[in-house]
Amino acid sequence: MKYAQLVVLLAVLLVAAVQICGAAELKVIANPSVGATSISSDELKSVFLVTKTSLSDGSHVEPVLEKEGPTHEAFVKEYLGKTDATLQTYYRSLVFTGKASMPKALASDAEVVGYVAKTKGAIGYVGAGAGTAGVKVLEVK
Repeated sequence: MKYAQLVVLLAVLLVAAVQICGAAELKVIANPSVGATSISSDELKSVFLVTKTSLSDGSHVEPVLEKEGPTHEAFVKEYLGKTDATLQTYYRSLVFTGKASMPKALASDAEVVGYVAKTKGAIGYVGAGAGTAGVKVLEVK
């Protein structure tokens, strides 16, 4: 392989690595009515797996998802330990058995922020670069 080809290959790999790492960066957001300023990863998992409807501070919460994309995939993998397909199957089984209804799923960071901002108790996630006007960002511990 010639030097120029090697340089191009390394540049392509570097760009791909930056995109992959950047995709995993996200913020967990909540409606200002949620009293907590932080949430444990276990508590976050329980909220999004619909096994818990309130936080340790007593705040009622409602999970809000993104429909798809790198932020959604990163959140589901990192915090829920699932793939999107297994998560959807899990939610369908809850609906089928009457234990829960499907969480709200929106198409973009902006839609998630807008919905969380206006919905009491809503908790969601967005990409790290998303604007968060009208919501509070929760620290995940």
